[in-house]
Amino acid sequence: MQITDVKIRKIISEGRLRAVISITIDDMLAIHDIKVVQGDERLFVAMPSRRDENGIFRDIVHPISAEVRRLMEETILDAYSRHLALAEAEEAAEAAAAETPAPDPQPGG
Repeated sequence: MQITDVKIRKIISEGRLRAVISITIDDMLAIHDIKVVQGDERLFVAMPSRRDENGIFRDIVHPISAEVRRLMEETILDAYSRHLALAEAEEAAEAAAAETPAPDPQPGG
């Protein structure tokens, strides 16, 4: 199994929920509504779930083995980290461009 695509659908800055992610497996299966959550000690990945009739949340889809769970979490968290780093770099570049004075117009031009 290979995760062939990771899409960051939404970034959230308030609360514990940090992002909503979609992944594609083997260019054949898409899984939506995977969540990146800030835990007490680290970020973790929560699989799509729904509340049952007793009010308990149950995963709709989830990895069966610890190895696949680790692969999914590492891949998703790496993509999330790269997305944040890219957004931060873009913001820094925009801020630097805004601080750079515009060149004086050439006289006689």
